[in-house]
Amino acid sequence: MTKVGVIAHRDKTLGEGLGKLRVLLEVAGFTNPAWFEVSRSKEVPKVLRKMIDDGVDRVLVWGGDGTVRRSIDTIVGEGFDHVSLGILPAGTANLLAKNLNIPVDLEAAVEIALHGEPSPIDVGMMNGEYFAVMGGTGFDARMIKDADDNGLKERFGRIGYMRATIRSMKMSPVKATIELDGQPWFSGQATCVLVGNVGTILGGIKAFADSRPTDGRLDIGVVQAKSRSEWVRVAARGLTGRVDRSPFVVIATAQKIKIELKSKMVWQIDGGDKAPAKKFKIRCIPAAVRICQP
Repeated sequence: MTKVGVIAHRDKTLGEGLGKLRVLLEVAGFTNPAWFEVSRSKEVPKVLRKMIDDGVDRVLVWGGDGTVRRSIDTIVGEGFDHVSLGILPAGTANLLAKNLNIPVDLEAAVEIALHGEPSPIDVGMMNGEYFAVMGGTGFDARMIKDADDNGLKERFGRIGYMRATIRSMKMSPVKATIELDGQPWFSGQATCVLVGNVGTILGGIKAFADSRPTDGRLDIGVVQAKSRSEWVRVAARGLTGRVDRSPFVVIATAQKIKIELKSKMVWQIDGGDKAPAKKFKIRCIPAAVRICQP
């Protein structure tokens, strides 16, 4: 028998709210599930460990990519491979849910979380931390940090990301050297280095047209756009699904990636910014976590 538990970020919203979620679970036969509400995603590992210790083997995660990432980080990092996740996409971007065709609809998402197929997906690990969507340094990380530090994400949601994006287009490039699976691949100026486990990123941009979170590999893209007009051209290619045809982008795939920058830059994983660094070790961990999918 599956034992269900819920971890809910209380500041996130979806459909008619957490009260409706309780009703839907009761109708489905789960009258008294383990239930924890958190105010910050960093609280997730502690409550998730307690939930698993109490026998929960399917965790419904109400929140955005950050809340889901914290759950995955705990499950993969601590070897809880018998536990599956059901995503209830209540965040701002919900990129993992969108890439897995989990709708931003409470009733439909609950149905998938309870009765969908718990299918394994790959995860990436960047400097010791796990991600399911993407990791990167440069433009995207600076944009995410700007949106968080200045309250743009909380005040404006997705529009806040757009404002931060426009402000981050003015950044200067940095010298980057990159190895893929132990072989030299790139050396030159870069304004963004993005590593993806899935194809679609913020704004509906298809950064990696052929990416699949089940192929045992990660996709990497280096962007050399420097001006606002060049960034607009990159984004336009992304919206058509062929960003790899941009003259300002180079793309490849690998299982292991090493990045070295001339100077420290902020980096991010699944929408959470990290302290500046110069060196990054990244690798793919195949079939690392089971997510309930349509």
